[in-house]
Amino acid sequence: MRGIRGTSITPAPYRSAPPGSSVVAYPAAMDEADFARVIEAALDELPDWALPYLENVAILAEEEDPDDPDLLGLYLGVPETDRGHEEPVDPPRILIFRRPIVAMCDGDLGMVREEIRITVLHEVAHHFGITDERLEELGWG
Repeated sequence: MRGIRGTSITPAPYRSAPPGSSVVAYPAAMDEADFARVIEAALDELPDWALPYLENVAILAEEEDPDDPDLLGLYLGVPETDRGHEEPVDPPRILIFRRPIVAMCDGDLGMVREEIRITVLHEVAHHFGITDERLEELGWG
């Protein structure tokens, strides 16, 4: 899926809930494409100066983190503030996890949209070297 201003959002293949799980993967009206569109809308809120720094960042919608199923998002990479003159071997990635966001919001679409927005902006902040501690101080923890 092509994102806002050239950012690429890739919905991960749908994986069903684990056996015995009562978690709903999506609210009734939010499928993979809708989830990706909400991510795009959050990225569209970013100021123009930030966009060149995100050109090589892969932004992916995933079902959940296999190591921490309650994790809402994850930044994988070397923050801009820690980079030298050479590009890192692996491009940075931002992962946004559907299942825990939907579960946290009890399927309320408005809450899901807002939590996706907060999570996207939180993970983008990590790309710019902002720590969890600082994000907490700013109210974006």
